[in-house]
This record gives sequence, structure tokens and C-alpha cells, in this order.
Amino acid sequence: MTLTSPHHDGSELYVLGRPVGSGDEAVVRLRVPHAFEVGSVALRYVHDGEPAFVAAGVDQRTARETWWVARFPTLNPSTRYRWLLSGGSQGYGWVNSLGVWRRDVSDADDFVITHDQGGPEWHLRSVVYEIFPDRFATSGLDVTPPPWAVPRPWDALPVGRGPQTPYELFGGDLRGLEQHLDHIEQLGATALYIRPCFPAQSTHRYDAVSFDRVDPLLGGNEAFSSLVRAARSRGLRLIGDLTTNHTGNQHDWFRSERDFYFFDDALPLGYEAWYGVPSLPKLDWRSVELRNRFVEILQRWLAEGLDGWRIDVANMTGRFRDQDLHLEVAQFIRAAVGDALLIAEHGHDFRTDLPGRGWHGVMNTAGFMRPLWAWLRGDSLPPELEQSFHGVPTAIPRFEGRDVVSTMDTFRAGVPWPQIAHSWSLLDSFDSARFLTVTGDRDRQLVGVGLQMTMPGVPLICAGDELGLEGRWPEDGRRPMPWDRPHTWDTLTHDAYRNLIALRRSSDALQHGGLRHVHVDSDVIAFLRETPAERLLCLASRGANEPVRLSLAQLGADTLETILGAEPTTRGDTVLLPADGPSFQAWKIIGG
Repeated sequence: MTLTSPHHDGSELYVLGRPVGSGDEAVVRLRVPHAFEVGSVALRYVHDGEPAFVAAGVDQRTARETWWVARFPTLNPSTRYRWLLSGGSQGYGWVNSLGVWRRDVSDADDFVITHDQGGPEWHLRSVVYEIFPDRFATSGLDVTPPPWAVPRPWDALPVGRGPQTPYELFGGDLRGLEQHLDHIEQLGATALYIRPCFPAQSTHRYDAVSFDRVDPLLGGNEAFSSLVRAARSRGLRLIGDLTTNHTGNQHDWFRSERDFYFFDDALPLGYEAWYGVPSLPKLDWRSVELRNRFVEILQRWLAEGLDGWRIDVANMTGRFRDQDLHLEVAQFIRAAVGDALLIAEHGHDFRTDLPGRGWHGVMNTAGFMRPLWAWLRGDSLPPELEQSFHGVPTAIPRFEGRDVVSTMDTFRAGVPWPQIAHSWSLLDSFDSARFLTVTGDRDRQLVGVGLQMTMPGVPLICAGDELGLEGRWPEDGRRPMPWDRPHTWDTLTHDAYRNLIALRRSSDALQHGGLRHVHVDSDVIAFLRETPAERLLCLASRGANEPVRLSLAQLGADTLETILGAEPTTRGDTVLLPADGPSFQAWKIIGG
């Protein structure tokens, strides 16, 4: 879609009335440029499984476009809708989440409005910083390593792939994290997502032996409470990590609560386990008592100071063979956490798992990270990345800009806007290779960071990316932070992160605005982020290119004010955007 095509999304510029209960009216608008001639507009919505239509009327006309408005009742918790165009030179067509179609389309990619108002407002204003406690910082805590641990010196590299991988103990702890909050605050991040802190039989800690205390290796409950106080004093939010799909096989429950798991003598282990790993028995959410226990856990640690939860292996939670309680469990957990944040881990097509009323959002691997890997990947990749595209047994492909935009649009289609806005936009994590290693180049890395900070979704930074840390696969990327080796830091990357984070945090349009693409080709993606009060134009270039020509009139601009990057060239109504690259640049639209 371009500036000459009709446009609608779920942001406040297009949704004037958002329903909160059954029977409430939704009020939505469609933007139709005058270059796209249309005779009439109607809106099709579905209630109780049956489609209905309402006529749209003209809300306002400007020199460039006509805004059509429609009102319809929302009788169900979730309502799908799309726009019907007829008459004029365009004839017959539909507008859904994927664009304009001159043929009939299915309901799967319709816009969705729900009675769910989405996650907490503070989250949309956040930049989240991901921390793996064992590798972030150590305070020199005097604790005896457990028998399973393989102690390693802080400046060593992880072994990476071998029997020792889950057990390498570098000694990071929560006191160490607290001592480095200055770094996080100065970077500009406002929320900390901390990987599991419960006691376990590995340093990854997804094999918890209990959910009722913080691991003594991390400093225990006292260190957690101290971290909460220190974070609160700086205005930093804390997001915990909880596994609802499985526990460790040394967990208190596994020893005493048979109904909490899938025990079956016909299974190879005598019980179901995540991917057949003996130490990770799968939880059975049919158990009422299991649900009660999780309510206690979720609420207890929120009361202790957490602002929300990231749910590990959320996509598998409540699913086993012919049993699929996933959406029911997501809604149950959502009710238990109240106003707190709830983010689901999900590595592939998450759309049917985000109907509203459950997870606030997901870690957007499929719809953000993977397409940017394929667009910004380096010309020469390490062997590990030539063999695996984040778990897919193939080399990272090469996408053109149009492929990236199409992929992103596809994974937004059919998802309520609040769930899009609250999902985490990540370039990497402690479960992937490092983005710098994928791109092989600081400049391309920063193009990705620019997109991360300016596209819909909440940015998630993997600790160490801002210093130029690399990693060819997940464990290789879990290298300890080089606090005692500042000479190894990439200060240009660090400064660029700070500037881009500051841009994100300074702009309401970047936090809440809608998205329109204005130019997309092989090497360039240019788009608008817009609210009623602010409009930004962003340009991502993966290499040097021909200058992008845009019409100030079509942009609705008198001029462009440079926020980041070079000054554009204006010739009458035509503006030429800078052609250098790799680069990321942004301008504020003035007037119009």
C-alpha cells in the first residue's frame, strides 16, 4: 500500500470509539485519497458468526483525501470487520489488513476490534532490556556452587554446545544487576525483563525446582527485594519470567502432585516432557489445584514488586495431543495478573493465539526479527547461520524490502491493534544468534535498531547488543557482559542506541501511532507513524540507493524537520530523501 491507496489500522487516528462491553458501538474511519476514486463505502462486520453491513458516511474532506466513518455494534468480545468499496473508477473492492483487493477475500485477514483495552499504558512508553542473570553482572556473592554446576571465570566464553552447556555457572547475581542499573538508565531503557530467578538445576533456570523463592545463587529473596527498591527509585519496571508449560523434574510438585502432570506408563519416560527432555515434565492444566497454585505464584511475585510476566513456551501451554486449553489458560492467567503486563513467548505464527482477553502481546520473532534478519543479513555468514535460519534448517535467505513489509503485514493481519502495539519487537534474544553477527556490520545493525525503535511494537534489547557483543548461536551469544573491559565496547554503537532510544521515548507517534508505508523497494523502506497530534517520516536503507522522491502534497507536509540523519532536498512540491546507506533517518512532518 502507498499514499495513493485507502488505509485503515487500529490506531487512534482511525478508531474514534473503542468498545469496552457487549453492545457498545465501535466508531472507525477509512482514509481514501482523492487519487483513488470511489463511489460509496460500506463496512462489513461479523456478529454471532453472521456478516452484516452498515453504510459509511463522509466524516471530512481535505485537499488530499476523504475520510469515511462507520459505526457498528460489537456484540461479541471480538469483532472482525473490513471495508467494501464500490462505484467510481475503481469498481468493486475490499480493504482489509493486507491492503486493497479487487476480489473477494476471506475473514482471516480482517481488522479486529475487541472489548480488551490491551496492556498497561506504561508498557507502550517502554523500551525493554533483556537480562540473563548468570551472565549480566556479579557482585562476588559468596555461595558454594551446587553439585551440578560447572564454574567458569567471568571473562571466559561459554563452551557453547556440549553436555556442560546448561550447567556453566559464571556467577552473575541480582546484586550485580543492581550495581549496574546506572548503565541501563543511561542507555534509556525503562523496563527490565529478567530471565528466570527461581532455584533450578541449571543456569538457564527453566527447570525450576520451586516457584516460592529466589535462587540463593542469585542472592535469594533479600537481593530481589533490594533490586525492586533500587529499580523503583529510578522509575524502572521489572518483568519476571515464568514457565507455565513445564517445571523441572526436581520440582516440589513433581514429587507430590501427580495430577499436575501427564503421567502415562505408555510414554518412554513414564510422563510427557517438553521435547522429550527428562528434566522438563509438562504440566496438565486440567487440574483445578494447579490453576490455584499458579494464581498464588503470579500474584505473590507481583505483590513483591514485579510489574508483569513474560511466559516461557506460552505457545505450548495447555496443548497436548487432543487437548487444547491454550486460549482458556491464557485468559485464566490474564485474569489472575489483573492490571500487570502479560507477554507470551511465541516463535512462529502467533495470530490465532492473540484474540484479545489473553496475552497482551508476544515476542514477535516471526513478524519482526526473522524478516529483518533476511533483509539485513551479511554477505558472508558464519557456518552456523548458513545452516539455520533461527531453527529452520536452511541458510538465512535474502529478502527484498517488499518481502519484509509483506511479511510484517501478514503477521499483523487479523490481530487486534492493542496486541500488535504491546508485542515485543526484537532483533535477537538470549535464544538466538546476536543480530550484529547476523548483519556482520555495525551500520546494518543500526538500521535494524532504527526500525525496532520506530515501528509498531515495544522494543526489546538483548543486554550487550548496545556494546557490540556477538554470538553465532544462542549459547555463544550468552557471553558475560564485559564490565571490566570497557576498551572492548563499541562506543559508536552504544551512542547510536542511546539516540534511537531517546527518539522512541520522545515521540507519541512512535509509541501509539498508526503505520503507513510511503515507499518500498529492494533496499529502502520508508513509512509514516501518525497520531492526530504528531507525524513522523522514517527511512531505512540497507545500502546506497537512488534518492526517494516524495510529494509534499501527498505527505500532507509543508516541510520536513530533520530529527535524525541528513537534510532532505526540496524542489517545489518534490522532496528527495538522502540516498546514502546503510542508514536510518527520521523527519517530523510540519504543516500540511
